[in-house]
Amino acid sequence: MTRPVRSDTTSVRANGVDLGIETFGRDTDPLILLAGGTTMLSWPDVLCERLASGGRRVVRYDLRDSGASTTLDPENPAYDLRDLAADAAALVDVLGAGTAHLAGVGVGGMVAQVAALDHPNVFSALTLVGTRPVAPGPVDEDLPDHDPTLLNTLFSRPQPDWTERDAVTAFVAAGALPMGNDPEDARATAARIWDRTPSSDPAVHQANQLGMVFSRINCAPRWRARLGTLDLPTLVLHGRADPFFPVGNGEALAAEIPGARLLVLDDMGTALPTAAADQVAVAMLAL
Repeated sequence: MTRPVRSDTTSVRANGVDLGIETFGRDTDPLILLAGGTTMLSWPDVLCERLASGGRRVVRYDLRDSGASTTLDPENPAYDLRDLAADAAALVDVLGAGTAHLAGVGVGGMVAQVAALDHPNVFSALTLVGTRPVAPGPVDEDLPDHDPTLLNTLFSRPQPDWTERDAVTAFVAAGALPMGNDPEDARATAARIWDRTPSSDPAVHQANQLGMVFSRINCAPRWRARLGTLDLPTLVLHGRADPFFPVGNGEALAAEIPGARLLVLDDMGTALPTAAADQVAVAMLAL
């Protein structure tokens, strides 16, 4: 019989900032910490529930300047990538877990890589979803960059009124197919993100929906050359239909992290599909 799963949403103070979190499962179970990309809703409810039913305490959280976390000025963030990594480590301590399996999707995957490198005693396993081993900006020559057709499609569209819920959800849904994602799933998630945004500031809504703040933070120094020093079970999960971070980025990550397992989902784009929740949960629980 599947164990009952509860979900509690709150915020906690860690590393000097408030972080919005949602907890599934029992507090006495081993912790899986899910870093949002940028909001916690990058992690589907059903996946969180499957992990909790597998005997894990699951906590998904919003990065700074998103969701219920501390939001100051997404257009001029006064923190860097290593601060976000330190947030993850501090959150484990605040939750009283000692160690945690850390997972990150998209930009959250970059946070997770640096967190595992900078705080090796805090994290016991690592899951990296739809991400790459370099920060936003010019990509290394051996890594596939964003599909140029995709970028033209994305950035040629008129921006919505970010304070109008229907306009935002329609905008996000219209951009889903080029990203390899389901439009109706994208629309539903965008609506939930909009509803959770604790501000009427258009820049804050845009940051919550698109994660633009991440392209504005300082991501130095580079961390790719350090990946070979990681010594923890690692799952690299990537969508073959991802045009934003093409699958070669996931293949490179798996090749450079000792002992990493690569799982490629043929029908996945940039977003974790709810239909793959069981398969993903099994792979994560095996670490």
